[in-house]
Amino acid sequence: MYQRQEITSGAPWEERVGYTRAVRVGDHIAVSGTTAVDREGRIVGRGDAYAQVLYCFEIIAAALEEAGATLDDIVRTRVYLARIDDWQAAGRAHREVFTNTRPASTMLEVSRLIGDSMLVEVEADAILGGRDTK
Repeated sequence: MYQRQEITSGAPWEERVGYTRAVRVGDHIAVSGTTAVDREGRIVGRGDAYAQVLYCFEIIAAALEEAGATLDDIVRTRVYLARIDDWQAAGRAHREVFTNTRPASTMLEVSRLIGDSMLVEVEADAILGGRDTK
């Protein structure tokens, strides 16, 4: 039987909503939807989808590190955009993050994110040992 490891970021809404930043079970790690909000609750990259995607992956990388993984272990991402016109900026940032490996990915527009200044939310799934071995 696999052990479950819950990784928290300490964000107040984790307790309020009843979730955790990431969950590792065995070699699988699921990272919750991540927005570009710093520890003080401020939006990072206000008005800039490119900057928000990069910051989301900083948060995701920290959660993965705590779970014993890296960004190279990510096998799937989901990028939710408040404005589909930001797809190129978001895609450029995504490509910069994934220079060593390329995960399966979905990018789509949603009608709204929780905060009006949030342009992007990113989810990721990782599998330890999921790195490209070319």
